Amino acid sequence: MFDKLKAELDAVMARDPAARSRAEVYFLYSGFKAVRAYRKANWFYRHHMKFIARLISQNARRRTGIEIHPGATIGKNLFIDHGMGVVIGETAIIGDNCTLYQGVTLGGTGKDHGKRHPTLGDNVLIGAGAKVLGPFRVGDNARVAAGAVVLSEVPDDATAVGVPARIVRLGGKRIFDNSTLDQIHVSDPVAQELCRLRVEIEHLKKDINKEKTEG
Repeated sequence: MFDKLKAELDAVMARDPAARSRAEVYFLYSGFKAVRAYRKANWFYRHHMKFIARLISQNARRRTGIEIHPGATIGKNLFIDHGMGVVIGETAIIGDNCTLYQGVTLGGTGKDHGKRHPTLGDNVLIGAGAKVLGPFRVGDNARVAAGAVVLSEVPDDATAVGVPARIVRLGGKRIFDNSTLDQIHVSDPVAQELCRLRVEIEHLKKDINKEKTEG
């Protein structure tokens, strides 16, 4: 038990440059407290004492601002940085050494039954405010950008950004056309419309001159 506790403290120390000591993490970090409360609640949940499990998790929610359903499955060394507003659903599965920032939701869409929430592989990072919604997998070593809304599977070693999220990196390489983000060589819609009107005016002038000549 103490080895696991030390490993989780060390995981926070390694990933948060602001952490000065294990004591600071243990007594003051809301994310660490929420995960510890989840471990207790999950034990009761797995032993069919679900009321007590929910009581522990709801108390932790009030104290930390982080809501982790006791039925979720969480691997080793989860780091919830800052943490306020994080929500982890009942059927969510989180692998080892994952990092979640504030405002992250691992939730459902309301359309699924049974497995309703996402599965995160190992070493996954979910940026602040991101929403991962549905019973699909986010692969090992994947990254989800802040504010992204992920509604479908993310491969291993991929980076997802945007609303809805799209894959922009895979295995460290860009996989999208840079021209889609080119903000310099972009056609000016006003100039295009003026050009069209000029051509139309020239045609009208020719028609008028032709009418005058024939008349």
